[in-house]
Amino acid sequence: MTIEEAQSTFSSIQERVEGFRNVVNEDEKRGRIEEIDKLSMEDPEFWSKKESKVYMKEQAALKRFMSDWDALMEKIGDTEVLFEMVEEDESMKNELLSNVEELEKEVQSFELKLILNDQHDSNSAILTINAGAGGTESNDWAQMLYRMFTRYAEITGFKYEIMDYVEGEEAGIKSATINVIGPYAFGYLKGEIGVHRLVRVSPFDSQNRRHTSFAAVFVLPEIDDDIEIEINESDLEIDTYRASGAGGQHVNTTDSAVRITHAPTGIVVTCQNERSQHKNKAHAMKLLKAKLYEHELEKRNEEKEKLESSKTEIGWGNQIRSYVMHPYKMVKDLRTKHETGNVDSVMDGNLDPFIRAYLLHSAGIDSDSEKD
Repeated sequence: MTIEEAQSTFSSIQERVEGFRNVVNEDEKRGRIEEIDKLSMEDPEFWSKKESKVYMKEQAALKRFMSDWDALMEKIGDTEVLFEMVEEDESMKNELLSNVEELEKEVQSFELKLILNDQHDSNSAILTINAGAGGTESNDWAQMLYRMFTRYAEITGFKYEIMDYVEGEEAGIKSATINVIGPYAFGYLKGEIGVHRLVRVSPFDSQNRRHTSFAAVFVLPEIDDDIEIEINESDLEIDTYRASGAGGQHVNTTDSAVRITHAPTGIVVTCQNERSQHKNKAHAMKLLKAKLYEHELEKRNEEKEKLESSKTEIGWGNQIRSYVMHPYKMVKDLRTKHETGNVDSVMDGNLDPFIRAYLLHSAGIDSDSEKD
């Protein structure tokens, strides 16, 4: 990148950020932060009220958002200064070019935060992977997706906990449930809901034939403790059994795994990844709470929720994304048309271009390019 190209990119960034101002509504958000501070200081009973958690969560989200905005504005100011310094000292050129490249990435990231404004977008996520029909092939594909999503969490700085992990008979997994923890985890991952299709030469086929495998991904927002979901103990059937997944010496030696059935709805959740039965039950209750919340939303709406409508048959015609490893290499999202030939990078957790393309597409904004 030349200085002239950097100047052009920076001018474009300034225009885009200026366009963010109306959406950011800085004065209103800072005023709301102060208003909640005032409530907490002036009301002696504030912290004993149930609403206090809701207020503090709202304030934390606003502070986080405004901190990101302030950091972006500071970076723009620093870049302006660097342009002035380069005019007098060309040795600053590399620092300037690096700064502009970093700024472009930060603007793209902030742009997505402006889009992520649905009720639960800022929540952590509960992501489930289920292998489709096809036995070992699909189980192996489900495990590949499991690795892809855990790598994505590591790369992006999210923490994650394995809530459930059921191994296949010969290889791979039948299913897994992952709690991806961090701000906006659900907002970023909700676009992964649907059927993922793999085409490759099977490592399990002695004749080296090409196989097509399917696995389904479903994502729920983690429901915070301040949202009340009534669960009567009498409605729960709690079973314990010996864990069968990866987990160390305790597997198949103690009845640590937990299965909870909610009798009124028929919803069943399981957790077997922790050594402690108590911890498994706590994880299972968290998952049950999220599923019951979704169930309540469905009952209130005439049309099924968008999340639920994505639960289609795990097979042909229902896929959202294809991962082709033979006879050529390509990953293509069938909704946004975004694609890349670097399959290995995607399988190693580099999902940001696909996530960005989906979020911009769902907001009615054209992405920069269909190809990565």
